[in-house]
Amino acid sequence: MKDAPRPDPDPVVDAYKKDIDRTLIRENLKLTVEERFSKSMALARFADEMRRAGREAHARRP
Repeated sequence: MKDAPRPDPDPVVDAYKKDIDRTLIRENLKLTVEERFSKSMALARFADEMRRAGREAHARRP
């Protein structure tokens, strides 16, 4: 089967791609769905804790 011709690269996509660490994406895709979900939940718990700590610190300010 012959490969289909590739479309010309989009300059907007190319501009954004330079700022993306694709190694992190590749490593994440090696994980199972359950592992990715678990990491996502841990990040959500961490974000909640940071928000809570920020609110407490703000409330203690004179």
